[in-house]
Amino acid sequence: MRKKEPFSIIGRIKSLSHAFRGLFDMISTEHNAWIHVLATILVIDLAWWLHLNSTEFAFIIISIVLVWIAEAFNTVLEIMADLVVGQRYSRVVKRAKDIAAAAVLIAVFGAIIIGFVILGPHLCLRLGLS
Repeated sequence: MRKKEPFSIIGRIKSLSHAFRGLFDMISTEHNAWIHVLATILVIDLAWWLHLNSTEFAFIIISIVLVWIAEAFNTVLEIMADLVVGQRYSRVVKRAKDIAAAAVLIAVFGAIIIGFVILGPHLCLRLGLS
């Protein structure tokens, strides 16, 4: 068991640098993260253009964050599973990876539904479709 270090500002800054390095690693190496970056930018731009109220915008941000969290955990599980089994095929590891990918899919579907519910009516009004 690792000995706990006393609290320090420098230690927290180092932790943040590790976290940002991990985020950059995921974005630069995972193809699905590229899609999430594009979707994040497009949805936030659309929300801004539609002048969402703070509650609506909060739901959009929460949806985006949940997708990113799911993607991060899925990526970590895949890395750790590959580390454990190496080049060997494992039915159990495949199952775990598929289920972790399903968690991302569920988060994405939820975010899409929330996006349609919140952005849809605003978009229709803005485009004169209602």
